[in-house]
Amino acid sequence: MKRKIILASASPRRKELLQYVVPEFDIVPADIDETVPENIPAEESAEFLAVKKASFISEKYPESIVIGCDTVVVIDGEILGKPSDEDDAEQMLKKLSGKTHAVITGVCLSYGELRESFSCRTMVKFYPLSEEEIAGYIATGEPMDKAGAYGIQGKGCLLAESVNGDFFNVVGLPVSMLKRRLETFCAGILS
Repeated sequence: MKRKIILASASPRRKELLQYVVPEFDIVPADIDETVPENIPAEESAEFLAVKKASFISEKYPESIVIGCDTVVVIDGEILGKPSDEDDAEQMLKKLSGKTHAVITGVCLSYGELRESFSCRTMVKFYPLSEEEIAGYIATGEPMDKAGAYGIQGKGCLLAESVNGDFFNVVGLPVSMLKRRLETFCAGILS
């Protein structure tokens, strides 16, 4: 019996990437409070939120397989979320300039009361960025809806010196890992 799959995210990048894994799925964004308790380490926050999102949508659709995701940028133990304005984006990009940071995507697979979650970490090193480069990138508008104030799949690729790990994880979904985990998860449901 084929189960309906739901992506609990409104991200157009995740939608595009999930099509590599499963050809048909619905999108039902999880409108939740994304506050992370202080006792959750920065490196675990993405997985915490992915579980929260998947669980929220699973309550409404218990007969569907729900995929919840969250991506964070972590540098020196600090989470860089989506910038609140251009000044915030500038501060984030200055923190990333010339340094290596972690991009962590947490994923949760949910079906009824059954949950499986995991995280994927990719290390990204930025070139040292000049004030002009930062201002020019912010002027594109691209940083404003992205964790860490950059999108590596767009003009943000010009900022990155190296990517160590799953490139698609930095875009927002570790597709290779997800494919394998989803196959195992679905096999467990059907057995």
